[in-house]
Amino acid sequence: MENVFDAKDAQNYIDRINNLVEDTHGLWGKMTVDQMLAHCSISYEMVYEPEKHKKPGSIAKFILKTFVKPKVVGEKAYPRDSPTAPQFLITGRKNFEEEKRRLIGFIQKTQQLGPEAFDDKESFSFGKLKSHEWNNMFAKHLNHHLSQFGV
Repeated sequence: MENVFDAKDAQNYIDRINNLVEDTHGLWGKMTVDQMLAHCSISYEMVYEPEKHKKPGSIAKFILKTFVKPKVVGEKAYPRDSPTAPQFLITGRKNFEEEKRRLIGFIQKTQQLGPEAFDDKESFSFGKLKSHEWNNMFAKHLNHHLSQFGV
């Protein structure tokens, strides 16, 4: 698993993103490339722009922590065509260049803050996570979708 807090690994993600073009098509799934970039930014928005998202209620959070968290923060890659949580669905087209810039900015900010900033940091859905769990969540998600679009 790559380390999103490592400068070299973070740059690798950025290079992969920069290999995308506006008409890159996914190898599976229904998202367009601009929607995928916006979709990938949501994980970061929940950290850096939490006011944009509604926090799950106590029952939903219990279910997420119990059943979803192990799949999201564990090491095992997501299978193709995995279901998308409702808060991660992107409808309508987005500005490709803007979404690319936003995602790259989030990757850079996360890398610069480092693992210390994420150790025991509260997640929207899963409670406090260790920095390696944050890393797994970010890295798996990026790898899944960048691979989906062939980069």
